[in-house]
Amino acid sequence: MKDGKEVRRVSIAVIAGVCGLALLAGGGIAWWTANRSPTPADTQSSAPTNAPALSPSPAESPVVIIPVPPPTPVPAPTAQTPNAQTPNAQTPNALVPKLPQPKPLQQTDVQTVQVYWVKEANGKFEGVPTKVAVKQADKPDAALQAAFNSLLAGPKDGTVSSEIPNGTKLRGLSVKNDGVYVDLSAEFTSGGGSNSMTSRLGQVIYTATSLQPNTKVWISVEGKPLELLGGEGLEVAQPSTRQSFDKNFPL
Repeated sequence: MKDGKEVRRVSIAVIAGVCGLALLAGGGIAWWTANRSPTPADTQSSAPTNAPALSPSPAESPVVIIPVPPPTPVPAPTAQTPNAQTPNAQTPNALVPKLPQPKPLQQTDVQTVQVYWVKEANGKFEGVPTKVAVKQADKPDAALQAAFNSLLAGPKDGTVSSEIPNGTKLRGLSVKNDGVYVDLSAEFTSGGGSNSMTSRLGQVIYTATSLQPNTKVWISVEGKPLELLGGEGLEVAQPSTRQSFDKNFPL
C-alpha cells in the first residue's frame, strides 16, 4: 500500500514539474520573440513586394496658404432728394394732367391790314395808315371786320386821332364780287363840321379797301344807303372808291 501511494505521488509531482517547465519555456520564448530586433531578411519577407505607392491623404498634404486681398469697401448709395421742380419724372404719366398749351401765332397765321387815322396839319386833316396784325382768315370778311373793330375802338397812339364819333358800331360787313359793303350805326352821322365829316368818310373808305385798294365801297347807316352826311349835306357817292374820294374831298 505504501509503495502504491508513493508511486502515485511521484507521478503527480513529475507531471506538475513538466507542466511548470513547459510554461517557463513558452514564456521565455514569447519574451525573446517580442524583444529581439527584426533582421533585414525578416523585413523584406514580411513587406509586400507589389504594394502600390499610396498618395498622401488630404490630412497629410502640405497646407498651401493663398493670400486673399482685403475686400474693397463699397460706398453706400446716397439718398436722392426728389426735385420739387420736376415732379413729372417721379409721377406716372397716366396720373399727370396735361394742360393745353396756347399755340403761339406763327408768321403764316398772321395777316396785316391797314387802319386809317387822321392827323391835323396846317388846319387840314391828313390820313395816317397804321398796320394792324390780325389772325389769318380764310375769307376777307373776317380780316376787314377785325380792322373795323380796331378802327372804331380808337387809336392807341397819341399822335393820331379819329373823327369817327365814339359809340359808332359796325352793324355788318360783307365782301362780294362787286365790292365791300359796310353798315354802321347812327352815331356815325352825329356831330362835327365839314372837315370832320370828310375825314371820317375817308377813314371808312380807305380802311375798307386796305386789302384791295381799287375795290368799291358801299356805305350804309342803320341798313340804309348813306347819301348825305352832316348838316351841310356832304354828298356821298355810291359806290365810293379811293379815287373818287381823293377827287371830291381832297384832304
